[in-house]
Amino acid sequence: MSISGELPAEGSDGEEVFINEEDIIHEITIDEEDLPDRDDDDEDGGDRMDDSEDVDDSTYIFQGHKDEVFTVACSPTDASLVASGGKDDRGFLWRIGSAEGALELTGHSDTVSTVAFSSDGKLLACGSFDGQINVWSTATHSLQGTLEGSGSGFEWLKWHPRGHLIIAGSEDCNVWMWNADHNTILNTFAGHSSTVTCGDFTPDGKLVCTGSDDATLRIWDPRSAQSRHVVRGHGYHTDGLTCLSITLDSQTVVSGSKDNSVHIVNVNSGQVVGSLVGHTNSIECVGISSSYGWAATGSMDQKLIIWDLAHQSSRCTCEHDEGVTSLAWLGSSRYVASGCIDGKVRIWDSLSGDCAREFSGHADVVQSLAITADCNALVSVSTDGSARVFDISMFK
Repeated sequence: MSISGELPAEGSDGEEVFINEEDIIHEITIDEEDLPDRDDDDEDGGDRMDDSEDVDDSTYIFQGHKDEVFTVACSPTDASLVASGGKDDRGFLWRIGSAEGALELTGHSDTVSTVAFSSDGKLLACGSFDGQINVWSTATHSLQGTLEGSGSGFEWLKWHPRGHLIIAGSEDCNVWMWNADHNTILNTFAGHSSTVTCGDFTPDGKLVCTGSDDATLRIWDPRSAQSRHVVRGHGYHTDGLTCLSITLDSQTVVSGSKDNSVHIVNVNSGQVVGSLVGHTNSIECVGISSSYGWAATGSMDQKLIIWDLAHQSSRCTCEHDEGVTSLAWLGSSRYVASGCIDGKVRIWDSLSGDCAREFSGHADVVQSLAITADCNALVSVSTDGSARVFDISMFK
């Protein structure tokens, strides 16, 4: 038998091939322990195939965090300046495209849960479950002051739309308000009976709206810290509020809850004026378009729904593979971005409901989204420990 010719494989012609003693040139002894396990080999092959399919569409990655990243904000005046915070008890102030010069926002002893820039971009507030909010100068990178409440953790914070006032919702059931220029407490809003999970100033700066795990929405006078309206009971949420957003004219607040419901409340009267019915699981995020009379809501039911607020009806439903955790409208455009449990960031056309782009890169849940001041980039943060920047300049 010739060893230089091509041997037919077993079964190639329906016959087996045998080697005779005289055909053996040299015999080599092999230890069976040195042989690769067939199953391991198959698994490695599968991993290699998965690796080859990994795609990263990001244009920049910030990797300063050492644990899950929960919150992100973009400067309203500087298109390259970003702040992020996470489970590693640290916040960072960093620039897109620059690995140098990132400022670690030190001083916290628990998860940094919320970061936000003042409307003029001069100050950055960094809030934590340790019960402190540190305020930093974006120009000098210096700590301007530390704001404290009762010591309970802060869930969120918001700046006044025109001044250096901060409100923050706490696990102690209260909302706190400070003057960040003087590091002084101005008011404590008491009335909720559970953690204050969401809130904001109305865009005209005249009122404060807050939602709580106690299933109520409260509308406050910031000067007196008194409730103007308490929204609860029949026709409203039956479980804790998770998110809210206020229309640009300061007349309407849209709130979402763990009970799968979305309700519309008139700010001036405190009356529930409508409900947006369509979700079948907890509402995780809500955002209102600055140009259209539309709202977007994201839910654990794997849907992002675009609503016409005037008609209180669904315009379109954007289906996801897993739960929707976060959303952001892209400036004044018709496009809205969603972050998902599957690690993807998607851009949706709110006119058609079509997915205009899917961004890959994250290896775990997307926790929060932010849009740069020039609307050319989207920044997302994830439990994979990274912040990623994606080019959205074509969606304007």
